[in-house]
Amino acid sequence: MNVHDDIVYLKGVGPAKAKVLAAELGIFTANDLLQYFPFRHIDRSKSTTVASLTEESGIVVLHGTMSNLAVVSIGPRRERLTVDFSDGTGSLQLAWFAGIKWVREKVKPGVTYTIIGKPSLFNGTWQMTHPEIEAESGDRRTDSGGFLPVYTTTDKMKQHGLGTRALARLTETLCGCISGIEETLPSDVLQRFHLMGRAEALKAIHYPDSPAQLEQARARLKFEELFFLQLDYQYAHAARLVRSQGLVFNTVGDHFNRFYSEKIPFPLTGAQKRVVREIREDMRSGRQMNRLLQGDVGSGKTLVALMSMLLALDNGCQACLMAPTEILATQHYNTFLRLLEGLDIRVELLIGSLRAADKKKTKQRIASGETHIVIGTHALIEDDVLFHRLGLVVIDEQHRFGVEQRAKLWAKGTPPPHILVMTATPIPRTLAMTLYGDLDCSVIDELPPGRQPVRTYHRTEPRRPLVFSFLRQQIDAGRQVYFVYPLIHENPKLDLRDLEDGLEMVQSYFPRPQYQVSLMHGQLSPEDKAFEMDRFKRGLTHIMVSTTVIEVGVDVPNATVMVIENAERFGLSQLHQLRGRVGRGAEQSYCILMTKDHLSTTSRERIRTMCSTTDGFEIAEADLRLRGPGDLQGLQQSGVLDLKLASIVDDEPLVQATRDLVRDLLAADPTLAAHPELRRHIEHSKNRLMWSKIS
Repeated sequence: MNVHDDIVYLKGVGPAKAKVLAAELGIFTANDLLQYFPFRHIDRSKSTTVASLTEESGIVVLHGTMSNLAVVSIGPRRERLTVDFSDGTGSLQLAWFAGIKWVREKVKPGVTYTIIGKPSLFNGTWQMTHPEIEAESGDRRTDSGGFLPVYTTTDKMKQHGLGTRALARLTETLCGCISGIEETLPSDVLQRFHLMGRAEALKAIHYPDSPAQLEQARARLKFEELFFLQLDYQYAHAARLVRSQGLVFNTVGDHFNRFYSEKIPFPLTGAQKRVVREIREDMRSGRQMNRLLQGDVGSGKTLVALMSMLLALDNGCQACLMAPTEILATQHYNTFLRLLEGLDIRVELLIGSLRAADKKKTKQRIASGETHIVIGTHALIEDDVLFHRLGLVVIDEQHRFGVEQRAKLWAKGTPPPHILVMTATPIPRTLAMTLYGDLDCSVIDELPPGRQPVRTYHRTEPRRPLVFSFLRQQIDAGRQVYFVYPLIHENPKLDLRDLEDGLEMVQSYFPRPQYQVSLMHGQLSPEDKAFEMDRFKRGLTHIMVSTTVIEVGVDVPNATVMVIENAERFGLSQLHQLRGRVGRGAEQSYCILMTKDHLSTTSRERIRTMCSTTDGFEIAEADLRLRGPGDLQGLQQSGVLDLKLASIVDDEPLVQATRDLVRDLLAADPTLAAHPELRRHIEHSKNRLMWSKIS
């Protein structure tokens, strides 16, 4: 059977099962099934006995005979089948609630069977529900010897006779008749890294002859996954540098120089100066800049973005900044107005809540070129927003925007504008070197002078009175406080504090008129949000009770304490972002993580990490270990990191090795003319998602 043949033609499949495999697992061809890897193997040569079973035994392999088959009705159209199993050292009862007809036909008296399953003890009797059973025939590979692959299945698959053992029978049949498996890696790479051939690896990953062969197969297929991931991104990056013509910004003029000499609020850190130089080099190179700017909360990314925009203005272009929320966009707008006061630069705000008449006039000024810098939200990508000459696009908190949204803004300039995407969620080194081969990366790894690290403490409910006493001290000293809750309204299904209950509790501890409280959540109107935020920023309220709507962009230097309720329910990245709302002034700031008394292992590790470090990159690495890469930058939705075997956390040396290999290979053979097998891969993957297309 050829790898490209429809799976329906594999013996044991047929039209009905082929339909289920396609719907549940996306398996359409023989190649798809061959690359549906087992998540573990059971060594059937390592059997045990009933007499040696314990409650910690886990999945076991037993050999014995069956007797006393019985079917009992347990409800309307529901039955239970039981069979007594004995291996000479003891007995246990096997039970099935589905597939009963198949089991009745399978079980024969006097036949020795291999059974595989997890035993449990009930009223002193060993039981096993829905075990895998197979009559022994003397074939050591398919019966008591060899390794049995275990596959992930679904309830629907099991209902159609496609449980893990049925899949194993199909893959065993396929491995015995498959043809047309092409080698994808160059021969010199196979030799240099001592890798197994692809055809052998794809068979051995299902049915290895030994643990060593299984490990060799996994090593080969992991290498292949990471190698081609690196090849896709690095090749696209190299191709973009060759083909992507960009606006040439040669001039450093009055806008930039006057701001730098007269308006800059504090001396730039060494990291900020380095990043400005990197951006400057990009924008005068003749190639379109496509740069990712990483910087921890409070590191000064916005100032770098503004200086980059001034370079665009000095070269006769407009610049825009798109933020994910109106709160953040408005804050950027006010910051820019304050920093640029006295300079002949027109800054406009374009957000959804503007009145129609104001929005129309703003769009007219943008189209005429009267407006130099535009700050906005998704409103910037509306079809009727036209720029006179757009030279630089800055996207803040870029992971909060969808692919199409970013692409629409990117397409509003001809030639395409330079792109600077910013994130305050540091990207772990392993993730960055895996995914961002197609983006140039800059990192601001210093905080401005005068900033003190936020002190973080973990507290549980019994210590709440002490926490509130500390908050009173802070407020009485003229400081302000945030309370953040995971929910707005009570949810009976979740044992979590909600904002409504929290507001009542806070007001009981901090009564009016001595203390004033602001309320902020996502269901408020834009006008109400702006009103509450303005009161808090002006110091008219002492406490802000909020949901995570304040996670990004809220900048109140006088706020020195962040209390996060049910902190165990937040991810590390979000906790770090929330903590970044304090510590923005010169005063010592604090973050208090309130949790339940009893926490899961993962929750305890998150809380411990938050209390032990304020380094965003260290936190991002911990988040990567705890959660995996899929959700950190919205990558799970895009399918960018669809790795079946490799892990960018556990296989970091392999990530580095494949990255270096691809870099050297492309340096020696930029068009892959000497590597036709790699050239074929590039042709097949041309339409895959690349960061250069979306940022």
